[in-house]
Amino acid sequence: MEKVRRASHAGSWYTSNPSKLAEELEGWLKASGLEKSSDVRGVIAPHAGYSYSGRAAAYAFGNIDPTNIKRVFLLGPSHHYYTPKCALSQATIYQTPVGDLPIDLEVIKELEATGKFDSMDLGVDEAEHSMEMHLPYLAKVLTKLKTRRHPVKVVPILVGALSAASEAVYGRLLAKYVDDPSNFFSVSSDFCHWGSRFSYTYYDDKYGAIHKSIEALDRVGMDIIETGDPDRFKQYLVEYENTICGRHPIGVFLNMLKNCSMKIKIKFLRYEQSSQCKHKRDSSVSYASAAAKIDA
Repeated sequence: MEKVRRASHAGSWYTSNPSKLAEELEGWLKASGLEKSSDVRGVIAPHAGYSYSGRAAAYAFGNIDPTNIKRVFLLGPSHHYYTPKCALSQATIYQTPVGDLPIDLEVIKELEATGKFDSMDLGVDEAEHSMEMHLPYLAKVLTKLKTRRHPVKVVPILVGALSAASEAVYGRLLAKYVDDPSNFFSVSSDFCHWGSRFSYTYYDDKYGAIHKSIEALDRVGMDIIETGDPDRFKQYLVEYENTICGRHPIGVFLNMLKNCSMKIKIKFLRYEQSSQCKHKRDSSVSYASAAAKIDA
């Protein structure tokens, strides 16, 4: 029996009108001006409402060559549900206004068999936005290939509040899937959430304006992520406490790349902020998009 995860944030975080959504996505993808490459094996992309981060996200998803991709692993942080583990979806289909994506039940069973994963019910799944905000882009980019015989399947993994040791465990466990070139990885994260409403107001006055200090802070983290070193990324988070909501999915992904047999390098291609903070009463969220590409 089909168990459908509805596009629960359509109509609020992004339009539920299929033709309007397709037009918006296509416009952002075209504007990114990126060349598609089969060497791109994964992306890091934001998950805010599309009016805020839709344009920035295109700089991740615009890299994707869908030709060889059969399966997408989604790694998203949990904003509402606490678990010290990773959790797997119980759904069989993820709906989007621009095309539905079936869940790869075979891989879900494989992962369940390890005993390392929790299960999230449909209510938790639909309340969480971090993976849903990637789905329309993935559906748009991956399902328009006319020669495709079988639909691309997704493996949604909700990443809980993991310790560094747990991130390493999941990274080792999932690394074998990176070595299969038909697998793709979509890692969901926004960057700095700045302002009193986020209880985070780090400011280094040597950069002048607050928004420039935020960008400098984010770019230190982005540079460390590009090195591929999960331990350095963890040290950065401890030192600055930057409010990167997808820090655990990124940590797992860095450990996957560290433990796979392929050499894959992450490169950031776009950085934006929801607004430019100039006063202590202001607030903003940062958005960064990256591609993880085979390093020949």
